[in-house]
Amino acid sequence: MFKRDLKLFNGFLFSDFKYLMAYSIPLTALIGLYLGGYWLFTTPIYIFVIIPAVEFILTHYGIDELETRRAEKGIHWLFDIMLYLNIPIVFGLLIYSLTKISSYEFLSIEFLGSLLSLGLVIVSNGINVAHELCHRTKTFERFLGKFLLIPSLYMHFYLEHNYGHHLKVATKEDPVTAKYNEPVYSFWISAIKGELLGAIKIQKNRLSRKNISFFSIYNDMFWYAVIQFFYLFLILVLFNLKGLIFGLLAALFSILMFESVNYIEHYGLLRKKLSSGRYERVQERHSWNSNHILGRIVLYELTRHSDHHRIAETEYQNLKSINNSPQLPFGYPTSILLSFIPVLWFKIMNPRVPRDMYELSLKKIEK
Repeated sequence: MFKRDLKLFNGFLFSDFKYLMAYSIPLTALIGLYLGGYWLFTTPIYIFVIIPAVEFILTHYGIDELETRRAEKGIHWLFDIMLYLNIPIVFGLLIYSLTKISSYEFLSIEFLGSLLSLGLVIVSNGINVAHELCHRTKTFERFLGKFLLIPSLYMHFYLEHNYGHHLKVATKEDPVTAKYNEPVYSFWISAIKGELLGAIKIQKNRLSRKNISFFSIYNDMFWYAVIQFFYLFLILVLFNLKGLIFGLLAALFSILMFESVNYIEHYGLLRKKLSSGRYERVQERHSWNSNHILGRIVLYELTRHSDHHRIAETEYQNLKSINNSPQLPFGYPTSILLSFIPVLWFKIMNPRVPRDMYELSLKKIEK
């Protein structure tokens, strides 16, 4: 690694161009769509084979020197532009995919490859980037975040995540904190259901505090439903029934992949309930982290999850590695694949769950 890093702009280092690697995922999808055939599986192979292989080779470089030496916060408009560019990329690939699948037979190899590729782009460059933007303080950026959630049909994520998950994380009341010994497959169901019901409850409470009825035009959940319905209706009109089914399946696949990320981020980790009835403060030990280089970069540092929960508004480029936080033995792509085989996941991860949290998992929820 370089001993020094070239400072191009105030707060922006030459090494920060590494975040351009996040575009490698949609690039593989574009290549697959253009070439067709088995090339359509380039994206899933890249994410679940090539990235894990590279991370395995570079295990000893889990925290690269250029970032650990950053003495100042990276504050520059280029960091934001790199996020904003994901909007035309995601929607551009969505439209391109919908035009291509019209020539594919329903549920053919080409249809499946396009579905997997687009779904992975929606979760990595759509939901993941939306997650970053929805934590920003600027209304404009939060709007962009919600807009990026449309292809996944998961706009209610904004409400539940910001006003639910970050308050209840690492408790049994949090629908996206996976329980000890809970398989990812049952977690998918409980998480999807819990996030939807949680968002409805949060919106109802927010309106109630303003003496506004839940059944009003001020209900964000109503507008999320309208926007997503219009999105699907537009696909149906422009790309027929096959396009609609493709859009729905791509959204479902992206949601399942996103919930798989949630699964590995907090699996088995719990906070203690104090004598006051409140939970202990969220600490770095309440999130699993990963410093495997490639996965970190393509996901805009999402894997530095403990620091994210410490201060949710921290921009991705300023998230730090916390040494005493729980560490995943593998990067995110490998961990997700591992979670699909519950027996192996439990064998590897259960011994890593702190003893006190394991004991908390045995207790029933106190009413």
